[in-house]
Amino acid sequence: MPIFSPDEWTFLQSVGVFAVCAVTIALAGTRLTRVVDQLADKTGLGEAIAGALLLGAATSLSGIVLSVTAAWKGHPELAISNALGGIAVQTLFLAVADLFYRRANLEHAAASAPNLLQNALLISLLAVILLAPSLPEFTFWGVSPVTPVLFGLYVYGIFLVKGARQTPMWKPSVTKETRNDVPVDDADTPALSRLVIEFVVLMSVMGLAGWTLEPAATNIAAQTGLGQTAVGVLLTATSTSLPELVTSVAAVRRGALTLAVGGIIGGNAFDTLFTATSDIAYREGSIYHAVSEDTIIWISLSLLMTSALMMGLIRRQEQGLARIGTESAAIVLLYALGVALVLIR
Repeated sequence: MPIFSPDEWTFLQSVGVFAVCAVTIALAGTRLTRVVDQLADKTGLGEAIAGALLLGAATSLSGIVLSVTAAWKGHPELAISNALGGIAVQTLFLAVADLFYRRANLEHAAASAPNLLQNALLISLLAVILLAPSLPEFTFWGVSPVTPVLFGLYVYGIFLVKGARQTPMWKPSVTKETRNDVPVDDADTPALSRLVIEFVVLMSVMGLAGWTLEPAATNIAAQTGLGQTAVGVLLTATSTSLPELVTSVAAVRRGALTLAVGGIIGGNAFDTLFTATSDIAYREGSIYHAVSEDTIIWISLSLLMTSALMMGLIRRQEQGLARIGTESAAIVLLYALGVALVLIR
């Protein structure tokens, strides 16, 4: 008699594949911090823009591949919950990274006009997604009009962030704990071509891991009975967001605080495009109208967490609860509330 039934064996295989992919994503993401930090200096982009575009896109690739694959296979709840659950858990990771910077709260030390603008952009994108299910269910070639709006708003917001860095109309008060984005002239920095190649390779590795994660996550959802929303929010979103945790902590330890904050906020804004690309891949109509009530709750909590972070960046409390900002503590509590709501519903 076999030790495991076919269903149990499938479940164990899925868990094993899931674990290997999560470790791969974490290891590849670790190296990305140094590469993107060096690219920010080499190209003159600055840490905020590099965090939003390069780090945000690279660390999000595994998640976007998973969401698009799930949507294409007719699993809209997993696609959307993975995308938007990632935003919440990555915001939580910024509070975790705050624990590794002991001199002051991260919101105090890394406050900047580009980071504030990125945060406002994220709130706007989430609000559009939250509004979409209430709009008429109209599609053109299977794509909702909301999708091009999200892409256009994101591009417009990135141009605003770039302008805020080059010609800022507002600056935070400089204190002894403020850490400005100053390029490092390091003779040991690899050539730009080598950095670009390494960036592309690492990005490809994480994309492949995300593609492999999707069937494993779907099997785990089926076997455990948790449902695709719970698995997407709590399991796949967390695993595909591991690079953001690794890179944000690594950036803080390197002293690249603007990159740490910009990478998280910019990555979150990029993650909203998961929804837009998933809508293109979803062939059964508007994916926004397939969003479950649980996911709507999670979008609302993500908005609250993002708003709390923005308050922290404006308030700039130097020391707070448990050596992290009061707003960071609020983010932790809001995430815990979201997990509880998903599990008890």
